[in-house]
Amino acid sequence: MLDPKFIRENPDIVRQALKDRNDKFDLDKFIALDEERRKLMRQIEGLSASQNIIDSEMKNLLKEKKDIKAKIEEGKAIKKQLNELDGDFSKLDDEFTEQLQWIPNIPHVSIPRGHPSNNKVVKEWGSKRKFDFTPLDHIALAEKLDIVDFKRAAKISGSNFVLFKGLGARMERALINFMLDLHTQKHGYKEIFPPMLVNENSMHSTGQLPKLREDMYELQKDELFLIPTAEVPVTNIHRSEVLREEDLPIYYTAYTACFRREAGSYGKDTKGLMRVHQFDKVEMVKFVKPENSYDELEKLLNNACAVLELLNIPYRVLMLATGDLSFAAAKCYDIEIYAPGIDKWLEVSSCSNFEDFQARRGDIRYKDKETGKLKFVHTLNGSGVALARLVVSIFENYQQADGAIMIPEVLRPYMGGLEKISL
Repeated sequence: MLDPKFIRENPDIVRQALKDRNDKFDLDKFIALDEERRKLMRQIEGLSASQNIIDSEMKNLLKEKKDIKAKIEEGKAIKKQLNELDGDFSKLDDEFTEQLQWIPNIPHVSIPRGHPSNNKVVKEWGSKRKFDFTPLDHIALAEKLDIVDFKRAAKISGSNFVLFKGLGARMERALINFMLDLHTQKHGYKEIFPPMLVNENSMHSTGQLPKLREDMYELQKDELFLIPTAEVPVTNIHRSEVLREEDLPIYYTAYTACFRREAGSYGKDTKGLMRVHQFDKVEMVKFVKPENSYDELEKLLNNACAVLELLNIPYRVLMLATGDLSFAAAKCYDIEIYAPGIDKWLEVSSCSNFEDFQARRGDIRYKDKETGKLKFVHTLNGSGVALARLVVSIFENYQQADGAIMIPEVLRPYMGGLEKISL
């Protein structure tokens, strides 16, 4: 969340940020609520000071063996006022806290403003493969090779779920292990295997709640949520903690299944593996000092890109415009990979710097050794990378004329040396 003091002192900056994001939050109403709350707080502080003075005066009168009845009555009147004002303040403070949760982060000055059509391609890598035959899409390939069973997945769970089989399941596992090994052995991340059910506080800390509740799978009886991304449990590892400056930066990577209702997916392409309710993902999360966070974002992006370069998958990197930025992010790069069978670019990673937005919500701080003061860390996260769209691109880019799929060379050690999937 944003610092209330920052909002108070920079309303025009916040107002412009809301406009750039096309967010309809009523900032003027919030500022009026804040002023009313602070006015009431000043009244309470004034009455509390008066009550302290009366208590002191009563002690002196008692020492002098004088009548204190008038002071007792005066104290009772103040106490009654305080009780009434405390109740009013509690209601205003709850409303203030709730409204503060709905204000998105301030976009970084370096990103494009406006509609998602203003997203800027900042990097392109690899070349689209030229086929001497008509390439199939991943659905036809998977069904022909019997490595993904969409019909039985629908029977078991419903539409937009996936059942990997045989070498399809093994490739999914190979990709996960390959990415975890890369990030831990080459990029310096510590591996985490976190819970995949989290409480409401965890969802609030990373910014999924309250805004994105309709897209989450909620277990109301248990007051838990299935995670939409490993970002949630991994970022919350250090919720309400004070970290040591010498321990920063902290890098974590984690594999989890991810669960999303895709409540806003109406009209989008949901065929095959394109948009599913449960998918696998390897995530990268960083806790860093504020002055280093944008350098760390570039490193994070390079770590995600390395996955695709080793797999030899053509990709491009987009710097997102303000209108396409997630609620909690200050700056975000999306990585898209090309799938020739469906002739589309598919997002497989978002690499974001949240600055201190999540850290404020989760109270994640570190102690500055030089000043001794507590400061909020900056948090970052990025997919490193997400399945199942990566599988779509591998199937379609590595297909052969006879319908077989070559296995990317870097995955072969994880597939027992197998070079291709064929009938």
